[in-house]
Amino acid sequence: MTVFQIGVLGAGTMGRGIAQVAALAGYETYLYEPDPEALELGQILLGEELSKGVERGRWSDAEGTAAVERIYPGGEIGELAGCDLVVEAAPEDLELKRQLFARVAAVCGPETVLASNTSSLRISEIATGVPSPERVVGMHFFNPPTLMKLVEVVAGRESSDRALSAATEVALRMRRTPIHAKDSPGFVANRLARPFSLESLRILGDGVADAERIDRIVRLGGGFRMGPFELLDLIGLDVNLTIARSFYAQGGEPERWRPSPIQERLVEEGKLGRKSGEGYYAYGEGVERELDPELGILAPTLDPEKLTRVDPAAGEVLPRLFAQIANEAAFAREEGIASPEDMDTAMRLGFNWPVGPSGFTKLIGPERAVELLDSLETEKGAAYRPAPVLRAAATANGRT
Repeated sequence: MTVFQIGVLGAGTMGRGIAQVAALAGYETYLYEPDPEALELGQILLGEELSKGVERGRWSDAEGTAAVERIYPGGEIGELAGCDLVVEAAPEDLELKRQLFARVAAVCGPETVLASNTSSLRISEIATGVPSPERVVGMHFFNPPTLMKLVEVVAGRESSDRALSAATEVALRMRRTPIHAKDSPGFVANRLARPFSLESLRILGDGVADAERIDRIVRLGGGFRMGPFELLDLIGLDVNLTIARSFYAQGGEPERWRPSPIQERLVEEGKLGRKSGEGYYAYGEGVERELDPELGILAPTLDPEKLTRVDPAAGEVLPRLFAQIANEAAFAREEGIASPEDMDTAMRLGFNWPVGPSGFTKLIGPERAVELLDSLETEKGAAYRPAPVLRAAATANGRT
């Protein structure tokens, strides 16, 4: 199908961003927001963002002006009647999303594709009760949509090839990189990012190094732009904990996804990160932590000599982190959540990782990863149980 008109449900941060990239891609874009004040604010902010883009040379004045003229804000759901594809960017509330799609289905034709921007809810559950559920797909943009190039196109249980193809083509025309994901907890990027925070928290809890040292090791030896604790403070410890609890419950409570008691305690104490003034770091008035990587090793390494220069604990921190990244990717491959290529793309574009999971797996090697995980499982428990796929790779590479 060919998409000419796009509807966006919600004028918040995500909705505005999706509407902006849609309009810049040449789509007639209908922005629905039932709250008049939120709609008015959304219009103002959209105009400001498009003007800033012109000033920064991201698009021409003519392109910015044309995009503004393609956006039609409104507070009536009926104004979406002519849309070929509608993206909802409403809060993460299952019933709210179902109700919105049911209302859109009542005013749009049966051919209209309904795409959810959810990051945590299953597409199949959102589609339940929606007329023609085969047209419901996931179209997960990353925040901010105007800058982040990744879009996860998610197939629900009944999603049709036609709907998935339409979502993919729209993402491409928006100059985004679509990957195809299975309808599973966290889809691809958020799922594969689990070890980055959870294993770092276990390393902290084991007393291997403090948060600041772990962050420095991960930046300089791991090649990441931000350390795990800097990132947690930026996201908000309460937000991250909610995500961790959701993953743990949706995944059937696997030990490797168990939320950290360190995080639980800090949230109970009101230490939520940058927004509360204290998390893993203290943020006094007028104090800003530097989030850019320090000068030094910028490519992931397990070279003992290089790691010694970074920190004495680096030789313990990074192998554990890389092994768990490799292990989660192996579980994901076994479950068929995405192709290995799409998993790598997801982490490079969605989280700015220096390499994808296959790169970290190659760096540590399946044999070393399994040997380390076996040892840690014996010492610390099931959170380190190797994935069968990773063990098979280790065996195929000559491990006995």
